[in-house]
Amino acid sequence: MSTLEIRNLHAQVLPTDESAEPKEILKGVNLTIKSGETHAVMGPNGSGKSTLSYTIAGHPRYEVTEGEILLDGENVLEMSVDERARAGLFLAMQYPVEVTGVSMSNFLRSAATAVRGEAPKLRHWVKEVREAMADLEIDSSFSERSVNEGFSGGEKKRHEILQLDLLKPKFAILDETDSGLDVDALRVVSDGINRYQDENDGGILIITHYQRILNYVKPDFVHVFHDGRFITSGGPELADELEEHGYEKYINA
Repeated sequence: MSTLEIRNLHAQVLPTDESAEPKEILKGVNLTIKSGETHAVMGPNGSGKSTLSYTIAGHPRYEVTEGEILLDGENVLEMSVDERARAGLFLAMQYPVEVTGVSMSNFLRSAATAVRGEAPKLRHWVKEVREAMADLEIDSSFSERSVNEGFSGGEKKRHEILQLDLLKPKFAILDETDSGLDVDALRVVSDGINRYQDENDGGILIITHYQRILNYVKPDFVHVFHDGRFITSGGPELADELEEHGYEKYINA
């Protein structure tokens, strides 16, 4: 059993213009996720949901000014980005970046080597990747293409879940993984997320604007995020209420 704890987390985004002041985004976030749990975070645009995901992962533009993040009691904030990945944190990005000149196959094997501490045996690795790609309905030709280069939005999201499947983290932070997916791709991606959790007892923090992915990836807890903090929490029924009535009731409470 693993635990990811976020305690009184405050963070600011550092400006690209040196003359500008940092802007506080996270204003006291508290959350505990345990192995096997799925937590959904919903909220209006600009509330700080993606900032939370990037701060957990260690994005350099987001500076923690107060609070802590603990993974099985270890201080995540003292870890580099790659150390966080090796410790068991994974971020599926809302906008996966293209990496020209690096094939998917090399990228995936390098990532697995870094996380596992040793290079996977080639014959076993090839079989593992082929099976994972087949499960996600990814054509085998994609393994020799540059990372995300020329991929559609749906293809990029499938490859994020392919990484999740192969790296097997303790906790997965999924930042709007459902955005840009058609109905069929949403089902395939959701099946991949559920398979990861079933096989690894992983904890999931899924950030979304829409209830539709939660029809496939069933949350144990739903949280409403606004102005840099959680303002209410509930069970799966809260997502249905938000879909029907919006956030106004909670924002103006």
